[in-house]
Amino acid sequence: MTKTELINSIAEKAGCTKKDAAAALEATVAVINESLEKGEKVSITGFGTFEIRERGEKTCINPRTKKKMVCPPSKAPAFKAGRALKEAVNK
Repeated sequence: MTKTELINSIAEKAGCTKKDAAAALEATVAVINESLEKGEKVSITGFGTFEIRERGEKTCINPRTKKKMVCPPSKAPAFKAGRALKEAVNK
């Protein structure tokens, strides 16, 4: 499903215009991004949890030169599906 298809589905289910649905989707994504940037978890009951996970320093191999190098620690966004979402998918 593309973003446009998602907006169309939201507008249909909520009974609002596509413009309002697009604004709601953009606002939701912006709030989730801002919260993750601050290091906060975003938990949506019945859907799942967005969080930041720390990745430690590790040894990597440069694919061009085949030389070993050290990759610095980093942070990555992660999503853990909630029970209701898992059950809905596994029906």
